[in-house]
Amino acid sequence: MQAAAAAVMEESNNATTIEQQPIALINGQEQVSNEQQPSSPTSVATPTSTTSGGTGNATPAFSYDDLFPALPANTSAPSQSGASSSTLARVTSSQKTQVLHVPCEERKSTESEKFGEGESKRICQQITKETGAQIEIVSGKNQSLTFLIKGKQSELLDARRKILMGFSTQASRQVTVPREHYRVILGKGGQRLRELERTTSTRINIPSQGDESEFITIAGTKEGIAQAEQEIRQLSAEQYKKFADRTTVPKIYHPFIVGPYSENLNKLQEETGAKINVPPQQVQKDEIIISGEKDAVAAAKAKVEAIYKEMEKKCSTVSVEVAKAQHRYVIGPKGSTIAEILQLTGVSVEMPPNDSTLETITLRGPQVALGNALTVVYQKANSVKSVEINAPHWIHKYVIGRKGANMKQLEENCPNVNVNCLEDKIKLEGDPENVDRAVSYLTEIISNYEENFTFEVMTVNPSYYKHIIGKAGANVNRLKDELKVNINIEEREGQNNIRIEGPKEGVRQAQLELQEKIDKLENEKSKDVIIDRRLHRSIIGAKGEKIREVKDRYRQVTITIPTPQENTDIVKLRGPKEDVDKCHKDLLKLVKEIQESSHIIEVPIFKQFHKFVIGKGGANIKKIRDETQTKIDLPAEGDTNEKIQNELSDIVTEEVQIPPKYYNSIIGTGGKLISSIMEECGGVSIKFPNSDSKSDKVTIRGPKDDVEKAKGQLLELANERQLASFTAEVRAKQQHHKFLIGKNGASIRKIRDATGARIIFPSNEDTDKEVITIIGKEDSVKKAREQLEAIIKECDEVTEGEVVVDPKHHKHFVAKRGFILHRISEECGGVMISFPRAGTNSDKVTIKGAKDCIEAARQRIEEIVADLEAQTTIEVVIPQRQHRTIMGARGFKVQQVTSEFDVQIKFPDRDATEPVEGLTNGGSGENGGEEGQEGEQETEAVEPVRQCDVIRITGRIEKCEAAKQALLDLIPIEEELTVPFDLHRTIIGPRGANVRQFMSKHDVHVELPPSELKSDVIKVSGTPAHVAEAREALEKMIEDYEADRADRELRSYVLQVDVDTEYHSKLIGRHGAVINKLRADHDVNISLPKRDDPNQRIISITGYQANAEAARDAILEIVGDLQTLYREVIEIDTRIHSHIIGHRGRTIRKVIEDYKVDIKFPSSDEAQSNPNAVTIIGKEEDVENAKEVLLGMAEDYERDYLENLPPSPPQPQTVGAFLSGSGSGSGAGGASENGFVMKDAPWEKQKQAKNLTAPNTQSQEDFPHFAAGGAPVATTPITSVWGPKN
Repeated sequence: MQAAAAAVMEESNNATTIEQQPIALINGQEQVSNEQQPSSPTSVATPTSTTSGGTGNATPAFSYDDLFPALPANTSAPSQSGASSSTLARVTSSQKTQVLHVPCEERKSTESEKFGEGESKRICQQITKETGAQIEIVSGKNQSLTFLIKGKQSELLDARRKILMGFSTQASRQVTVPREHYRVILGKGGQRLRELERTTSTRINIPSQGDESEFITIAGTKEGIAQAEQEIRQLSAEQYKKFADRTTVPKIYHPFIVGPYSENLNKLQEETGAKINVPPQQVQKDEIIISGEKDAVAAAKAKVEAIYKEMEKKCSTVSVEVAKAQHRYVIGPKGSTIAEILQLTGVSVEMPPNDSTLETITLRGPQVALGNALTVVYQKANSVKSVEINAPHWIHKYVIGRKGANMKQLEENCPNVNVNCLEDKIKLEGDPENVDRAVSYLTEIISNYEENFTFEVMTVNPSYYKHIIGKAGANVNRLKDELKVNINIEEREGQNNIRIEGPKEGVRQAQLELQEKIDKLENEKSKDVIIDRRLHRSIIGAKGEKIREVKDRYRQVTITIPTPQENTDIVKLRGPKEDVDKCHKDLLKLVKEIQESSHIIEVPIFKQFHKFVIGKGGANIKKIRDETQTKIDLPAEGDTNEKIQNELSDIVTEEVQIPPKYYNSIIGTGGKLISSIMEECGGVSIKFPNSDSKSDKVTIRGPKDDVEKAKGQLLELANERQLASFTAEVRAKQQHHKFLIGKNGASIRKIRDATGARIIFPSNEDTDKEVITIIGKEDSVKKAREQLEAIIKECDEVTEGEVVVDPKHHKHFVAKRGFILHRISEECGGVMISFPRAGTNSDKVTIKGAKDCIEAARQRIEEIVADLEAQTTIEVVIPQRQHRTIMGARGFKVQQVTSEFDVQIKFPDRDATEPVEGLTNGGSGENGGEEGQEGEQETEAVEPVRQCDVIRITGRIEKCEAAKQALLDLIPIEEELTVPFDLHRTIIGPRGANVRQFMSKHDVHVELPPSELKSDVIKVSGTPAHVAEAREALEKMIEDYEADRADRELRSYVLQVDVDTEYHSKLIGRHGAVINKLRADHDVNISLPKRDDPNQRIISITGYQANAEAARDAILEIVGDLQTLYREVIEIDTRIHSHIIGHRGRTIRKVIEDYKVDIKFPSSDEAQSNPNAVTIIGKEEDVENAKEVLLGMAEDYERDYLENLPPSPPQPQTVGAFLSGSGSGSGAGGASENGFVMKDAPWEKQKQAKNLTAPNTQSQEDFPHFAAGGAPVATTPITSVWGPKN
């Protein structure tokens, strides 16, 4: 940052003075001190100016040294960046590779089932996502992990740190550092701390400002903690105000300086009083830092170097090979064994790094002590024996025993033996003698279980679990108790298995029982059919006739239709797969028939009026049919049936007077009573007056006889209400209502006639379906109630019946927890059906319930048995690789086939690869493939047929054959189509959206060639019908593409118009209004020339040729109108222009709007020739008026402001005056031809040296930096040579 004083020149008594003003530095930017600035420009003298030529128009020449005097020399140290920048940086690859090894003993616990290869891979993927580094992981036989990390240096450090945190055991250590050193450890913005954490792969927690603790906590691996501690202590040591010194001692001699258990180091520090910081063994640094008093540091350094020199002379080395697995016994816990060897023998033990594969251990020390140390090392390495026993993973829990009983026994007999269960092994470590005894003990246990125990794994659909387990685990517990086996359900790695462990015979029997249960469950199917609940009643039919027909055809299928209270559209089907699919198809067909013809109404019309209904040429009747989408049938021409006419002529309307207070009781609850009267009386219409009208007249309309009957009942009810009104309720099961009503209502009509009471049954809208309402006189109601209760009691009486069912069909009825039996019971009045127990071979099925219900249940059971015996199965052979295509997404295609042909299709297990003789691909089990497909299938006929190729179709024989042909038609084909390469991008769409939609819509697969081939051939594969549809769609796309391309060519017509730049702004209009309107009106694109275009007059019009020509004519018309306008230029002082324009142009805009003219002020180029010129454009009269207003405004402003300014004395010319071209000669306003001239400038010197390049602004000589110091601060206001500061 430059800091200097700005030099200014001021002439006083022909003497030149230079003053300086200080510049304050605020936030790294320069700010001039706020002293009072002069209100008008201060003239600057022109020192050392000379003239050439005459005195009138002479151009003065100025000395560069006078105008820009030299600043004080910059005494600051030269920037080091310049020197460093001259050195060429070494170019290296940004991608680096590092290998990281995590030994088994430092690895996090792997006992959790979730921590395995999958979990490790997931953690590495997460680290890759966070850091950007590529990670490869390898697990060794000894459970160690090796990581290969690739990436940039920063990515490597971040990934290494996260890997160690995720896979290595984390230790923690506290380091004491003075609080005043925290800022050094943190660095600017915490950057140094983050870098330290990244390089050491640790997490460092420094106490906050409010925390008085002086402990810094380091968490991470042992090596990382040691390295981080070394760096922190090193940073802290550098900050001690006391003297600090460093000495370099090879790492191999550090153990002798530190001594066993740091004895030598502590002794040195006590003797000298200095603090000696020796890098930990894991940190590969030779430098030892000594801090403290100067004398103490010198003494300590001398002693350290003396130890180093002595050991350098005395030490020898010997190398020994020890298995890598034994190294940790030589190292000991936290290196205690190495320290013990050093204490006993005086020899240092050097171990290879943990991530190294070397097995060489180096002993360093006096020659006489090496032999003893070698003996101790071998003793330590062989002090622990490690043995692995092969044991399958499933036996481990038996080896451990119940509640760890075997392990407790092993611990008592073989103490100090460590047992680890690995994948398929058990690892033992400890004293050799105890390990041998433990191996013998565990081997005996393992052998016993391997001989007598086994396990089996069964893959089961999760939906079957609840059936296999049973209620409250009854099924599984029974198998466990009877067979002494252990049954577990496993859900891992996307597989659903049942695992059976225990004695071999028990496992075998349990597997057979479970497999039998699974086979039963697999043959069942449940399906939901969505049918509008408004159609449920129509599906059931009168007295359940329609739904009974469906159930009779599919006796093994349970059809559950929701009740009106359930308020749902879902009808549930459950039963054998083949029957469920057939029933589903029949239901949908029934629904379609009901929807197509769901309502019929007869309208009575006199025969003589038929011609008016039909209209001329059938126009009226056709219009009604088209508008209402209904079918209207009229009687034939020769029909002599006069029933319609007679009925119409018999329609009458009568009024009955009934007091309004009885209306509610006559209408009944929910209108039940009045509805029953209208129904009994032939559907007459009875209308009560509105409550607001206060009328007592009830209108009855209908046939004369029915009206009279209804009138009599209404009057009778009114009279009854006058005498008395009584209501009672009786409850009866809904299935018994039909028995109470009787055939065609005979039973209920008999009760009504005998008692005179009105009996109302619940409707579909009622929530309580069991309440029967009785209305009438009290005596009548009581009599009717007694008779109803007697009939209800008879219905509740239970009888017993039997039906014969072949035992082979019993399983079908009792399967799925007796779902079919429950359904039959619900349909037949709640009868109880009992099948004989398994193994009795009895064919008698007992039915208990009402007599009619028993008969209905017997018929239903016989229908189901008959349907079961009418099934047949055929086979069709299709290669297994095409099964997925034939099935379609989620089995959609095969479901369509099963629904259409009312068959059941079963695909084989894809793992069944056994060959089948007598069949060929594309054929069937009956004809050996004679009906196979031609073409491709002839080639495939030589392929051997396997079990997984055979598809079985069950149903009636003719439907099975049709379904077989439909499956063969689903075998895909591939066809090549020619599509222009330019259209491929459109077919693919953004991110492949269009092609995915195309493939989904037409159910085909589209393969486009790579873009670099620019091929026109694309491949479409799918069923023949779908491929044909896709071909037609592509041909339509090609046709549209060609049409669009031709249209684009027509729209690309370009027309150029030559228009004077003066009119361009008018063509654009305010905010682009004019040009946008032209574009919209003519549907073209109009482009005006850009600033760098060579011809600024050309306007381009792009679009259809006719539209472009129309737009051109419109532009020329506008230009022609503009050219006819009057134009006048007036002179107004340039200093007044801003006043006339006004704030944000408000003043001049008002003048333009008031006088409908256009006013232009001179541009920067025009101002050089005549800055005072103002142009007014418009109609001549409007221009004159605007001219008077502008001149008046200029005159007023000049009189009020410019003339009142105080006269100023003649001022010397300023440099700014010369820069603007004003001269000082005698000619008024004469401009200098040569402009401002300066002598001896640096660039002039270069020109003199015939070097015409631009001045080098980076030159320290031509453009020196401001000095840090300067002249004394000036107190008077100053001005710059470049003019006054605004």
